[in-house]
This record gives sequence, structure tokens and C-alpha cells, in this order.
Amino acid sequence: MALSTLGLILFFLVLLAAFFSAAEIGMMSINRYRLRYLVKNNHRQAKRVHKLLEHPEKLLGVVLIGSTLANIVASMVSTLLGQRIYGQLGVAIATGALTVIILVFAELAPKTLAALHTERVAFACSWLLSVLQLILSPVVRFINWIANLCLKCFGVNLDKDEKESLSREELRSVVHESGGLLRAEHKGMLISLLDLEAASVEDIMIPKNEIVGLDITLPWQDILDSLETAQHTRMPVYENSIDNLYGIVHLRRLLNLLLEEELDKASFMEAIEPPYYIPESTLLNTQILNFQKMKRRSGFVVDEYGDLQGLVTLEDILEEVVGEFTTNIASLSKDIRPESSGSTIIDASIHVRDLNRSLGMSLPLIGPRTLSGLIIEYLGCIPPAQCCIKLEGHQIEILKVSENRIKSVRFLEPIEPSSEARHD
Repeated sequence: MALSTLGLILFFLVLLAAFFSAAEIGMMSINRYRLRYLVKNNHRQAKRVHKLLEHPEKLLGVVLIGSTLANIVASMVSTLLGQRIYGQLGVAIATGALTVIILVFAELAPKTLAALHTERVAFACSWLLSVLQLILSPVVRFINWIANLCLKCFGVNLDKDEKESLSREELRSVVHESGGLLRAEHKGMLISLLDLEAASVEDIMIPKNEIVGLDITLPWQDILDSLETAQHTRMPVYENSIDNLYGIVHLRRLLNLLLEEELDKASFMEAIEPPYYIPESTLLNTQILNFQKMKRRSGFVVDEYGDLQGLVTLEDILEEVVGEFTTNIASLSKDIRPESSGSTIIDASIHVRDLNRSLGMSLPLIGPRTLSGLIIEYLGCIPPAQCCIKLEGHQIEILKVSENRIKSVRFLEPIEPSSEARHD
């Protein structure tokens, strides 16, 4: 056989080895989730790749058989070429030269190309791989049988079907790494949606001492005055104390009675709906489904003993996902007051979640829900006024203290809300 013919055969074998190397990386590294999306959209090449990947052991069998045969035959041809040109010395020369050629042109270069353009390479290789899989199926089946037999000898369970799924943290990483495919506010919503199962109604509820309701023991005129100045469409109704909860009343229903001139103490009592109770450990993603199932928009949070702890609404949960619907300037100026010196005075009764959201901070959310409780837990006691502490890297001065809680503090360093905090 002529030297030129042997050279062409060697060139073809190196190309074949390069093809199988690129095909292996391209097929096994392709994004399976994007592939499924393309399959649903009837993408012809995606369907072919998806079918091949349904049996990865067969696909790998074809790739490895082809790659191994190409490399072995190439070694034989290069040895024959070396002997014809340089004699016995040519064997060593051919071995060294072929090693470099295989590493560079049949391994590193094609695999790097496939890693950079996974989808294009996989689609381009899929047709030939399908044909080869059909032709080599008996050989592949026999080799896989031997390989599986060896694995069973080492106690490997070949029947275990591991489903491809992403954990919550992996999904967070996918969203963060989406780049410009998603707008920043949409990323924030998706991340907040994933975080719903990490928070309970206890974390976002309105504490019992902050619930604004109606005391049915008050004179009828006082109740009407409270209804006239009410800032919410649903008002809790209680007897003497919020712990003696009677129910909840919808102001729209009362308005209808008022328009029909039928609103009195008796009709008011009939309009009260029984309270809907929620265990304090209920996760937010569960509760939003419960609200939908029960056709409710609010519920009262109770502890394991049945004692009232607070109030949570559907709006509170939705705001955890999409951010505040409205900006309460009055509330913000009351709880957080920047000073000209750069420090910030903060009402210590503010919820830690609200503080983190408003100022882009990262104070711990596990444990006490208020800033006062967080400082007291950190110190192990109620500190005196005018003392300074360092909490999570923040220099804090205690300004006012009552008998059982901290009233106000001053963050000594400048705090600027981040863009994410503004979005939230």
C-alpha cells in the first residue's frame, strides 16, 4: 500500500477519533432542561438527541467503541508508516508523533470545542451517532452486558433510577446565573418565590399587640367612629381583649347594609365571620394554597396551645414575592430616621425582616423577630441606655430602654439601601 494512501487513512482515523471525542462531550454535557423545552417545541434535532440520551449506556458504548477502534487502527497505521520511512527507528518516532497528534487534534481540541458549543456539536453529531448505534447495536449490547456484569460484582445497583431534579438551592443558582435573560425584578420575584418554603407565617405576621380591631363592648357610636376611620377592609372583632377574638368583619358588607339603611348593632353582629386560625409553624408556600382552598384572605396565627400570636393576610405573603404594593412613608419615617451625621435612628420594635428589606442589611432571621429581641438575645440581658455594641458588623448605640425591651437604637455607620432592597 502506497505511503500516500496510508497517510490519508491515518488522517481519516484522527478525524474519526476527534468526532467521537467531541460527540461524547457534546452529548453528555448538553443542557437537559433546554433540550426538553426544544423537544416540546418539535425541534427535529433535539428529538434525535433526546432519544439517544434516553439510553446513555448505549450511546457511550457506541462512542467508546468508535473512539477506541479509531485510536488502535491509527496506532497500527502510524507504526507501519514509521517503519517504511525510517525503519526500526520509525516505530519510536511514529509512537511519539501520534501521541501528540491524538492528544491535541483528537482529544483536547475537539473536546474544548464541544464544551464551548455543546448544543451545536450535539445536534451536528446526532444523525451519525443514531446510524452507528443502529449498526453496532449487537456489539454494544454484548459489551454493555460484560460491563454490567463487572459492576454487579462490585455491588453496584444498576436498577436504581435516579431522577433528574433540582433542589431549591440549585434553582436559586440557575436564576442567579440567568444573566440578562431575566430582568432584575423578575429574578427577585423568582428567588422570593423559592424562599417561601423557608419562612413560616410566624415570620411575617402582624404581632398581636399591633392588631387593630373593634371591641364589641364599646358603645355603638364608638364602633361606628372606628369603622369610619378604619384603614383596612377587614377588621378583627373582639370582646374586651384581642385574646377574646369574636371574628372578622368585612367593611364592604357593612357598607351595603349602610346603603340599605339596615346597619345597626344586631346586623353588625350577624355580619361577623368566624375567625380562621393558622398554626404558627405553617410555611408560607403551604399557607398561600390554604388561603386559596379556604377562600380566605386573612387568618389568625396561634401557637401550639391555641393562644393568639398575630394576624397574617394573603397580601403579606404576596409582598414576600413581589415586594411592597405601596410605600408607607409615615411608617418608614417613624421606624427609620436618618440623621445628618450619617447615622440612623431605628425603632427597636421594627421587624428584622422589614429592616433587612428596607436597608439591604443581612441581620439573622432565625430567632427573634424584632430588632429589640435580636439585641437582647445577642447580649443575654437588657442593656442599659447609652451603651454601644457590635452586632453582625454594625456599630449600634442603645438610646432608650424600658423595663422589658429596647425602644430605640442608633446605627452609627451610614446605611444606604441597596437596589435589591428598594425592589423588595
